[in-house]
Amino acid sequence: MNAPAQQDPSLQITQAAPGVWGLRLPLPFQLNHINVWLLADRMADGRDAWTLIDTGVASNLTRGLWEQVAAAFLGSAPVRRVIVTHFHPDHIGLADWLCRRFDAPLAMTRTEWLLARMLCLDNSDEIAEAGRRFYGAMGLEAPVLTALTARGNAYARGVPVVPATFDRLCDGDRLRIGDRDWTLLTAGGHSPEHACLYSTDGQPVLIAGDMVLPRISPNVSVWPAEPFADPLAEFLGGLRRLRALPADTTVLPSHGPVFQDLHGRIDELLRHHDDRLAEAERDCAQGGRTVAEITQAMFPRTLDTHQMSFAAGEALAHLNHLVATGRLQRHQRGDDGAWLFTRP
Repeated sequence: MNAPAQQDPSLQITQAAPGVWGLRLPLPFQLNHINVWLLADRMADGRDAWTLIDTGVASNLTRGLWEQVAAAFLGSAPVRRVIVTHFHPDHIGLADWLCRRFDAPLAMTRTEWLLARMLCLDNSDEIAEAGRRFYGAMGLEAPVLTALTARGNAYARGVPVVPATFDRLCDGDRLRIGDRDWTLLTAGGHSPEHACLYSTDGQPVLIAGDMVLPRISPNVSVWPAEPFADPLAEFLGGLRRLRALPADTTVLPSHGPVFQDLHGRIDELLRHHDDRLAEAERDCAQGGRTVAEITQAMFPRTLDTHQMSFAAGEALAHLNHLVATGRLQRHQRGDDGAWLFTRP
C-alpha cells in the first residue's frame, strides 16, 4: 500500500520504513509528543487495511487529529487492529475510542491489559490509602506529600475506559502485517510487559515503544502497589536483550526522532543507570538517605507534582535495586517512619 497522494498539511505524518508511517501527536506534558505508527496491512480477504500501534492520550484534540488522519490518510481501507505497546496513558488513552471508531480489536500483552483495566476502574479508598503510605514513607516535605496524595487515582482520569476484551500478544509471537513479518519482543521495567515489534524483512526495524528513546532515559519507577519492587533489574535486562539485535537496526521510538545507533544508545542508557546507582550508593554511605533526599540529588531542579511522582519513583527504583543487590539496606526511621537507606 502506498501513502495517499493528498494529505492534510497540518498532520505530522512521515514514512519511517517501508510500509510504516509515523504520526506525531501532542501531549499535555513537558514531554510534549508521542509517535504512533500506521502500518500498511491486509484483511484476510486480501483488501488493503491498516494496523495502528499506540493511540495518544484521551482528549478531544487527539480525537480530532485521528479524525483528520482517517479522512486524509487512511482512505477507505479499514483498520484491522489496534496494537498497544503498554498501559501508560499516552499509549492506551484512546484505545477504546479508536477500537469503536474503526470497529477494530485491541491487541496487547496480558499483563499490560490487566493493569490498565484494573487501574481505570479502581477509585477505591484502598488505592488512595496505599498512595498515602507510599509517599509518606519517602520523607517528602509536607506540601509535596499533600500534592501527591491529593491526586488520588490520576490514571483513571487519563484513561477513562479500557476495552473489556482484547487479543493477547505474547513474547515471540510472529505477526504478518502487510508485506512484513514482525516478531513480538517483551521487556519489563518501564512497564511490566512492554511490547516491542521487530522485523528483519529488508532493513531491520524495531518499533521500540518507550524501551529505547534517543534523547531521554525512559522512566523506570516504583509505584504504590508494589513498593519494594526492583523494576530497574527488569529494565536493564530488557535493554541487554534488545542489544542482541543487529547494530544497523532502524529504531522507531515513541518519543523523539527515528534513529540508527541501537547499540550505542543502549550502551549510553546502561552507563547512565550505572552512574546513577553509584551516585545513590555514595550518597547513602554518608549516614543514610531518604527517598526524598536521593530524589533531590538525582533531579536538582523545580518539579511540578506530575514530574515529582516520576522522579521520586525513579529514585526509589535505584534504591530498591541497590538493596536487592546487597549494596544498601533499608531501615524505617523512628521519628516519622520514613525509609532510610544505608550501607550494610
